[in-house]
Amino acid sequence: MSNAPVETVVSRSPYDVFVDNEDYGGAAPSFDVRKVVTVVRANLWLIGLIVAISVALALAVTMLQTPRYTAQVSVQINNQSDQVLSSDQGSANMAETVSAQDTERFLKTQIDILSSRAMAERVAQRLRLFGNARFYEAMGVSAPAAGTSNEAIRAYTLELLIGAVKAELPQNSRLATISFTSNSPAFSAQVANAWASEFIQANLQRRYDSSAYAREFIAGQLAEAKTKLEQSENDLNTYARKVGIIRVRESGGSGSDGGQQATTDVNPVTMSSLMQLNTSANQATATRIAAQQRLAALSGSNLLSAPEVLANSTVASLMGTRASAEADLQRERMKHLDDYPTIVQLKAQVSAINQQINAVAQSIRGSVKQQYDAAVANERTLQKQVSTINTSAMAEQDQSVQYNLLALNADTNRSLYDGLLQRFKELNAAAGISASNIAVIDNAAPPAKPSSPILVNNVLIGLFAGLVLAALVVLIRFQFDDAVRVPEDVEEKLGMPLLGVIPKVQDATSPGAAMADPKSAMSEGYNSLRSALLYSSAAGLPRTLLVTSSQPAEGKSTTSYAIATGLARLGRKVALLDADMRRPALHTTIGVQNDRGMSSLLTAQHTVDEVLQPTANENLQVVTSGPIPPSPTELLSSGRLTQVLAELRERFDVVVIDSPPVLGLADAPLMSAVVDGVVMVVQSDRSRRGSLRASLRRLRTMQPNVLGAVLTMFDASKVGNRYSEYYGYNYYRYSSDTDA
Repeated sequence: MSNAPVETVVSRSPYDVFVDNEDYGGAAPSFDVRKVVTVVRANLWLIGLIVAISVALALAVTMLQTPRYTAQVSVQINNQSDQVLSSDQGSANMAETVSAQDTERFLKTQIDILSSRAMAERVAQRLRLFGNARFYEAMGVSAPAAGTSNEAIRAYTLELLIGAVKAELPQNSRLATISFTSNSPAFSAQVANAWASEFIQANLQRRYDSSAYAREFIAGQLAEAKTKLEQSENDLNTYARKVGIIRVRESGGSGSDGGQQATTDVNPVTMSSLMQLNTSANQATATRIAAQQRLAALSGSNLLSAPEVLANSTVASLMGTRASAEADLQRERMKHLDDYPTIVQLKAQVSAINQQINAVAQSIRGSVKQQYDAAVANERTLQKQVSTINTSAMAEQDQSVQYNLLALNADTNRSLYDGLLQRFKELNAAAGISASNIAVIDNAAPPAKPSSPILVNNVLIGLFAGLVLAALVVLIRFQFDDAVRVPEDVEEKLGMPLLGVIPKVQDATSPGAAMADPKSAMSEGYNSLRSALLYSSAAGLPRTLLVTSSQPAEGKSTTSYAIATGLARLGRKVALLDADMRRPALHTTIGVQNDRGMSSLLTAQHTVDEVLQPTANENLQVVTSGPIPPSPTELLSSGRLTQVLAELRERFDVVVIDSPPVLGLADAPLMSAVVDGVVMVVQSDRSRRGSLRASLRRLRTMQPNVLGAVLTMFDASKVGNRYSEYYGYNYYRYSSDTDA
């Protein structure tokens, strides 16, 4: 069965597996995570060594450092205002109002004060730290030398204190922390607590000094306000006695005498009586209307249908008795005539019950009528009293106008006096310790564990630094590594299209044996290379094809033979020429004689027919290198090569030429100028980008048609799982029907 249809189906080159994502996703991603993983795996030992050294250095530094202990004290800083009087004159308690911006500025100022030189000086004086040997020992420094001036000792001590203290205030919080660090846990706690205590004392002293003028000013204003209040109260009482108005006082404010009395409203006796009578008159009217509605309900033709009559217990009992008697009457009528004694007796009983019911209903209506008459009389009496007292109330209301003006003046003076008195008390309290806006929440205790060095933190820092350093080293190494290792390097580093990837033969299998097995990974790789060559140019497969490499032993002879045999299996007539007349190897690979060949053909010692040798494939004939000439370059540049190729083109579909390496020799560039296409063989993990580019520059001086490159001896197991799906241990293989 022919393989041609199969080749049509698998005509994609191996490079397609690396560009599928770009074909379907647009532009190639700028960051390839899998490639980074590949690079990391390739340098795993180096990364581990650098990280281990960094961690070891971190451990060594941690062990050599002197333990430092940090004690913390927490203080709450409440807001304060510099205002003496509130801007809101209507506020009863004269509360201070401070904007959010002022609050933030105030808290920031307090933190700056905590770290100031003045605070350090207060603490040093309190603990007597100037020249104290214990202090310098706890700070881990040497004490000042003998003969040092007091100013120098003072400056040195304060500098150590300021450098060891740290004040912090978290955002959206008023709870500040004061931390002090030294070599002694007990000394750190002592200094931290002293710092908080001195901070409170200093704040109280500033508040006391700043409020002295305010207290004097408020005291003068308070005396003046008291005089005005007394005068306005006297005027109000005099007018009230004159016109006969009684003042009503209620508790709720501070009077001038320190009690809890204040004038809240003017309530004359007449006005109070009028309000009470008016309320009673309204209630009487409501009572009359209710009685009138009850009487109207009982004034109908059928008195027994009225709800109030039906709700009466006596009526309900009589109606029950009547119903029972009527039932007995009906039963007797079913047995006897109307003149029967029992029937006559029952009729009389029913009639008597009806009379009783009517009598009770009439008495109920009479009672409601009496209630209605009483309600009408009461309503008229109260309305007459309201009308009488209303005249007196109107006269007294005219007198209350002047009274209200005097009362308003008295209330205003009282409010002013109360506000000044309250502010004066607050200022007096602010001078005492109870008014401090700073309070200690948690005192500092000697820390049980050192704050530095922390082994875990240092190890993590060392680990992180090691990882960063390892990343930099790997990046630099990757940037300077110009070896072609993976298929992507062919395009990225050489700028050449990738025609195929030939995997490295595993398990000590020879390349010849691997190529002989059509199901091997190498055979599949060369089949893909052959498919790529069929569509490598606008005209399809080139008629003359030169296979070369940058350095020796990169697999160009094997690749030439594989291309030729693969094309021959497709039914193409192929001529394979061994043009490496310095170190020929093709005759050994194929197993033919090398007594004549290219050297004798180019020197015209033999004809084409004489040097062509058949192979196992009838479509493939080989021309070996022949005897090694003294100067192969002269033979290739004589012009005879062009004639030979022209003759072979007429007799064969494809001519494949195995040439020597490019570097150091002129053979390959000379032949590249007379062929239709050039294939560059690149050995994986050996070929350098510099040498390959130099080879390409030499070739391009002859303006050849470079079709692309073939990556040979590619070992996917060394570059990670990214490529092993196609070329490594998981390479797609043939299987029998019994395979799972």
